[in-house]
Amino acid sequence: MKKYFNLPIIALVLFISGCNNEKKQSSDSNNADVTVTAGGQENVKDDVSQKDVVKVAIGSPDHTTLVAAVKQAELVTALSNAGPFTVFAPTNAAFDKLPAGTVDGLMKDDKKPDLQDILQYHVTTSALKAEFFTDGMNIGMVNGGNVTVSVKDGKIMLNGTATIVASVPASNGMVHVIDAVLLPRLNDSSFVERF
Repeated sequence: MKKYFNLPIIALVLFISGCNNEKKQSSDSNNADVTVTAGGQENVKDDVSQKDVVKVAIGSPDHTTLVAAVKQAELVTALSNAGPFTVFAPTNAAFDKLPAGTVDGLMKDDKKPDLQDILQYHVTTSALKAEFFTDGMNIGMVNGGNVTVSVKDGKIMLNGTATIVASVPASNGMVHVIDAVLLPRLNDSSFVERF
């Protein structure tokens, strides 16, 4: 009985040892050809599955300013992860409504913390469909601020300034297209003027 018990263990050890040798040989022979790409989930090539919130924005010609800002703020990896996220995505036209020079000012390296603050004010950590929003609701955002929802005649507005004009499901949450940029410090009238 003892001999039969040891036989599977010996076979398992030989199998694992053989697999390790194969991996080592193949990695040694391919070492010169391997290129390692830095980054996270955003670097996974997948043209079949549903797109994550970042890839939804990248695929939209109306969100090139938002995509550039997310890259500048170094938030691509965070928003490409599992989530779930709800992203309120301002269109290019929404960014154009800001005072002249605001976007260019925010895209400077020394303004990265301010840009991150603004972008994180457009994200919450749950997947919220449009029908979830109710009049008077407050939503906690990633930057620690709150967005107030108002619903009137079927229109959903955020902070009384941005209207949800479309909603797109993503693999890691929801993207709600909005027609204005949400500013985290509405009581600070000089916030936008600093840029």
